[in-house]
Amino acid sequence: MNNTQLERSVSLLGKNTVDMLLQAHQDALWMLENIGVACSQPDMVRAFQEYESQGLAFVYEGRIYITADLVEQCLEKAPGVDDFFVPRNSFFIGGTAPYLYDDEKKAGGLIPTADHLAEIARIAEQSPPVSGMGRGIKLKDEIEQLEIMHRECSKPIYLSMQTEKGIERAKEIFAVRKNLMIVFCLTKPPMAVNENFSRAFVQVVQAGLPVFISAMPMAGISAPYCYNGVISVTQAEALFGICAAQLLNPGAVCINAGFPTIANPMNDYNPDYGSLSHTLLNILQAHLNMILDIPTCQSGCTTNEEHPTEKAFQDAKNGYGLCKKYEMHMIRHAFAFLLHLVDFSIYKLKKCIEILPETTADDAPEIAMPEYDERGFKSIQNMGLSMYRDDPLTTANLGKVFNQ
Repeated sequence: MNNTQLERSVSLLGKNTVDMLLQAHQDALWMLENIGVACSQPDMVRAFQEYESQGLAFVYEGRIYITADLVEQCLEKAPGVDDFFVPRNSFFIGGTAPYLYDDEKKAGGLIPTADHLAEIARIAEQSPPVSGMGRGIKLKDEIEQLEIMHRECSKPIYLSMQTEKGIERAKEIFAVRKNLMIVFCLTKPPMAVNENFSRAFVQVVQAGLPVFISAMPMAGISAPYCYNGVISVTQAEALFGICAAQLLNPGAVCINAGFPTIANPMNDYNPDYGSLSHTLLNILQAHLNMILDIPTCQSGCTTNEEHPTEKAFQDAKNGYGLCKKYEMHMIRHAFAFLLHLVDFSIYKLKKCIEILPETTADDAPEIAMPEYDERGFKSIQNMGLSMYRDDPLTTANLGKVFNQ
């Protein structure tokens, strides 16, 4: 634990909120030990089986159960925030939109091209407020995507790699630039490894590449409908990935990129990326990880607008204000995305790059700091591997638990 960060977090968030985060971490450890994670990837299973004789992990009926002691051992092996190549309070062009927003026609759905990606990477390179970039948009060829980002942007980058050729090329590029991360959505609900990506995850970790472990539990669907409830599930899934990485390659660089999300029941349970609560929730997740001395990247400063409207820009400014007031490590989705992260607007990207340095902590909107809600953990105990849409905590608190 980073005691300096702990004191800083208490000064920014308040002791009750930090106590909530620490208890949410304990709840996540309970989940790993009592609910476990479904996994069939042979290398990962064997890595945990080696600790069964010590009573630190158990593999039973396709699930891996991890004790708090083993988690602690793994976290001690992982490099901390100050050893990482991205400083605190960094804003990233991140995420992966399937479409580009056509700023001339004012409509989404444009198929992105290599030229679009090169333009985005050049903007990232030339813009001091931008600390680094994820893909932003997705090309069909993962190696072409990597080559363009590597060529046009010297700042830290992260992207997905699924093929052996792609991983080998990423290894070559990392040897030169030392600021490349490979992202995986390693888990899926309910508490299961996404086996479509598990083999590539093992290859990346064994290759010595920094691994960016994403998880996106959604409050009201795959996690309890309260702050600490969804943070606990997010933390459990990300910690599983960190433990697997450390057992496969001790000292592997791991980024806890879990970003808890809120389902909006008033909008057919779609993710509410644009709410103040979403940004605050992710800031809180970042603080938990920084207290534990884990490099961390969350989501925020986004919008529920379909077009780059004035409200979309105000949403970004509100998010920047919250991040500057309460601090974080890395925030992705911070500039260019529109409703549901489906469309990427280059115009919005440029405009938000102008807004960010003009925004201060004084621009942060007032928002209530949450405290621990015992119902969140009770929901986890009661629901187990079930989904949470019909959980009493969800149905009793629609529109009440979160700030918006």
